[in-house]
Amino acid sequence: MKILVAAKRVVDYNVKVRVRSDHSGVETANVKMSMNPFDEIAVEEAIRFKEAGHGDEVVVASIGPRQCEEVLRTALAMGADRGVLVRSDAALEPLAVARLLGVLAEREKSDLILLGKQAIDDDANQTGQMLAALLGWAQGTFACRLEAVQDGLRVTREIDGGLETLFMPLPAVVTADLRLNEPRYPKLPNIMKAKKKPLETLDGDSLGVDISPRLHTLRVSAPEPRKGGVRVTDVAELVDRLRNEAKVL
Repeated sequence: MKILVAAKRVVDYNVKVRVRSDHSGVETANVKMSMNPFDEIAVEEAIRFKEAGHGDEVVVASIGPRQCEEVLRTALAMGADRGVLVRSDAALEPLAVARLLGVLAEREKSDLILLGKQAIDDDANQTGQMLAALLGWAQGTFACRLEAVQDGLRVTREIDGGLETLFMPLPAVVTADLRLNEPRYPKLPNIMKAKKKPLETLDGDSLGVDISPRLHTLRVSAPEPRKGGVRVTDVAELVDRLRNEAKVL
């Protein structure tokens, strides 16, 4: 089984996001960037699959500017075999990313594609589903458990009513949820070894994919600050405030 994993470079989850002064987006200049946490979980799951003997090779791909090499080196330090960077300085929407990943999957002859269920920058939760539809592959979204079984995969996914277990044949696309695993921390020897692992760079324009935007951002604004809590003296005052001020009763 050949596994392709998509990893996106996003603003680090510990950084407080600030809106640009012109309200065109969020500030990314001089801001710490890292691998999308859900994609990190997908990388960990692919490596575990290989370590268990279910995978032959783990290839991690990232789409974006040259700085995405940092994300790929992190994935290589975790245990991935190869990295592929698709260079593009354009602001890519989920459909464009899905199309580029589809070309990579066919180029790499992948059997399984793993990626996070969503990226923490746009929270779109669309790329995995679009990718599966474009390729015509089976898909398992929000996976919290993944098992290799004869002739396919058994995917346990979280739904509103609890858990749902599905069987799907390969090839397939699976998106990782938060509870799928706990990603490992790369050790220093592996970080040094990652510098020598192959990392291929492709020009996004050379793949023949239409990445033109379908959406136009009108304005990005920060949410209104939350109001402080109010202490009430008794239940009667609470009910009065809920009825007359909050208008929820």
